[in-house]
Amino acid sequence: MSNIAILLCTFNGARFLPAQLSSYADQTWRDWRIFASDDGSSDETATILSQYRAKLDAGRMDIRRGPRRGFVMNFLGLICDPAIQADYFAYSDQDDIWEPGKLARAMEVLQKIPPHVPAVYGSRTRLIDDNGHEFGLSKLFQHKPEFRNALVQNIAGGNTMVLNAAAREHLMAGGSALHLPGHDWWTYLVTTAIGGQVHYDPTPLVKYRVHPGNIMGSNAGLINHARRLHMVARGRFRQWIDLNVAALKPLRSRMTPENQVLFDLFCEARDRSFFGRQIGLLKTGIYRQTPLGNVGLIVASLLKKL
Repeated sequence: MSNIAILLCTFNGARFLPAQLSSYADQTWRDWRIFASDDGSSDETATILSQYRAKLDAGRMDIRRGPRRGFVMNFLGLICDPAIQADYFAYSDQDDIWEPGKLARAMEVLQKIPPHVPAVYGSRTRLIDDNGHEFGLSKLFQHKPEFRNALVQNIAGGNTMVLNAAAREHLMAGGSALHLPGHDWWTYLVTTAIGGQVHYDPTPLVKYRVHPGNIMGSNAGLINHARRLHMVARGRFRQWIDLNVAALKPLRSRMTPENQVLFDLFCEARDRSFFGRQIGLLKTGIYRQTPLGNVGLIVASLLKKL
C-alpha cells in the first residue's frame, strides 16, 4: 500500500478542526501520515493538534510552525519541504470533513498512472454550513482539464487534491516563496503545463464547509458569479493572472513544446492593443468550464482585465 502525506494547514481553526481530524481516522485507506503546519493560531488549535497526535502511533503526525505569510505559503512550505517523503500528497484544509472513501478513491485513480508521470486528482465537493448541514454541490465541470483551461481557471479545490511524487517534484522546482492566488490553482497550472495528467472526479467525497471565516468560499450560484464578474471589473482577476504568469516563467523550460508556444502567445496577447489582444487570445484557445465563466473571460479580455 502506498503512503500518503496529508498536508494540513491550520490557523485559528479550533471550532471545526476536530471534525476534520476525526475524518482522517475514518479513512478506508490506512497508510497515511499527517504533517500539520500551524500559522500562528491564537485559539486552541495547537492544543487540539497535540491531543490528536497523542492518540496516534508514534511518528504518525508531525506538527510544525508555519511561515506566517498566509495560507498559500503555508501549503507551499509543506509541499516543497524535501524532509517530507511520501508516494502521494493530499492537501487538507482545517474545517472540512472527508468522506471515508476519499483517499481510497483518489488512489484508485492515481495508481493506474505510471509513477514517473506527474498526476493530480481533484474532485467536486458537497457544500456544508457552519453546522454541517449540506446545502448543495460545487459546480460540475465537464470539459477536459488542460493548460488552456488552467491559465484562466482552477477546477478543483485544494481540499480535494491528491498528487503523486512526480507532480510534487515540479512544484518543488517552483519553490515555496511564491506570491500566488492559490496553491491549488498553482498545482493545476504546473501539472498541466509540463504535460502531466489531471483527473477531475465528479463524485464529491469532501464536505466543504462554506462560512464567513474560510478563505475562498463557494463558486456556485448567481451571486458568486456576479461577485467574480465584479472582481474582473476591478482588475483582481488580472492581478491573479499576473502572479501566476510571473511564477510560471522560471518553469518554462519544463513545459511541453506545445505549451511553451501557448504560454508565450498568452503572455504576449494580454498586453496587446484592443484588436490584437482579442485575436491573440482567440488563437490561444483558452477557456473556462462554464458558459457564464466564458462570458466573464470575454469581458475580461475586452476590458484588458485578463
